[in-house]
Amino acid sequence: MNQLEQLKKFTTVVADTGDFQSIKAYAPQDATTNPSLILKAVQKDEYKPLLEKAVRDNPNATTGEIIDQLLIAFGTEILKYVPGRVSTEIDAALSFDIAGNVAKGRELISLYEKAGIPRERVLIKIASTWEGIRASEQLEKEGIRTNMTLLFSLCQAIACAEAGSQLISPFVGRIYDWYKKSTGIDYQGAEDPGVQSVKRIYNYYRKFGYKTEVMGASFRNTSQILELAGCDLLTISPDLLQKLADTQAPVERKLNPADSGTAVKISVDEKTFRFMLNEDAMATEKLAEGIRAFVADSNKLKQMISALR
Repeated sequence: MNQLEQLKKFTTVVADTGDFQSIKAYAPQDATTNPSLILKAVQKDEYKPLLEKAVRDNPNATTGEIIDQLLIAFGTEILKYVPGRVSTEIDAALSFDIAGNVAKGRELISLYEKAGIPRERVLIKIASTWEGIRASEQLEKEGIRTNMTLLFSLCQAIACAEAGSQLISPFVGRIYDWYKKSTGIDYQGAEDPGVQSVKRIYNYYRKFGYKTEVMGASFRNTSQILELAGCDLLTISPDLLQKLADTQAPVERKLNPADSGTAVKISVDEKTFRFMLNEDAMATEKLAEGIRAFVADSNKLKQMISALR
């Protein structure tokens, strides 16, 4: 049995891609997308027609509205290949806008429902800023499930859990990148700071009974993935899914609800959140950098749409 098949025994495997063929090949439970993945997909010949159709079918729509239609087109298509959920991301330009995130979340769910997709099969991805977390809290009360992304620290994770967010996506690889650049150390296995961050969050949630799902994301190698075997979910890029499928070595469960550790409960109000985040240079820098990168890719997508009009 290959490592991918073994991993699926402990963890829900999610495909981190907008490429339908990759999703079909690895039979994941769920799939996640983001502006960068959608931008990458529409540059491929097989997916360009989705972009062209979104532009053609909405001649009087704004660029933003066409992007929404494109996101729904990708999500609807992806749901043909996964039995579970698809994550669709709100424009990161709204990261500090509570009302904007809430309104956009409602719009996206409405578009999915018009396309015949029940809201239970969709997670709305929102950046894990204080404002994003407050938007998640409101959307969850309305039955709109959220996936809190760009998450790099325990204080973000606690705030999301206290807000009742459905799922969080701690970014393993980007945490690793920061520490590797900062220290010059190429961390391996359990010593990887990204791996340690997810383990800390997972154990905290289990110890205090939070229902929010933990989905490790942004992996750089299969070692990081295997060190988190047993996490609720792991979202994995097609190249790393292939490496796991090509390897026969045994996979051992590393995270277990019974091993919740000795964490002390922290209550995170706005002042505590902002101070704890500020004290964490890695999380502060990576959150800001991630928002900038997603906004840049959204802008490139808007330019592609403008060129087709």
